[in-house]
Amino acid sequence: MNAPAPRSPWDRPGAKLRVATASLAGCFGCHMSLLDLDERFLDLVELVALDRTPLTDIKHLGPCDIGLIEGGAANAENVEVLREFRRNCRVLVAVGACAITGGIPAMRNNVPLAECLHEAFVRGQGLVDRGIPDDPELPLLLSQVHPIHEVVRVDHFLPGCPPSADAIWSLLTAVLEGRAVVLPWEQLHYD
Repeated sequence: MNAPAPRSPWDRPGAKLRVATASLAGCFGCHMSLLDLDERFLDLVELVALDRTPLTDIKHLGPCDIGLIEGGAANAENVEVLREFRRNCRVLVAVGACAITGGIPAMRNNVPLAECLHEAFVRGQGLVDRGIPDDPELPLLLSQVHPIHEVVRVDHFLPGCPPSADAIWSLLTAVLEGRAVVLPWEQLHYD
């Protein structure tokens, strides 16, 4: 008796692949590059269904095929979101310099957290000293900003600051088609 041919991990007849995105500690520039797909964004939504993403304002993350994360992990909420994405996404992509290295937010890693907070809220120019915010609604800051691969396993890294729309398109179409991700040098840039 012959075993059935293995099916593609994406082989779900009639079902669109589900894609979710999140922005952690960063500038949101990677999501802006996603919007820079322009007309290709319409092609993308023909191929996939968007789950949790600031573009849809869906707050709940369901089981997804691909998760795109921009930004580093700077606070407890970032870590919680990141772990939720890893649990629910079959493929997780670190998008941009902040997700891959910690980026600009990680510049604070060379200064003790207490000193950063004191400078930002007490000693900074033009501030009225009202103290460092201590509201239970604020997420607990981590002592360091971490690239996401230090918190969870990452399947693909999409470099750039931000990655170009062409690089995002190349990565997404390769992953959707089950091909190896190969990004031409011309698509990589840091603005």
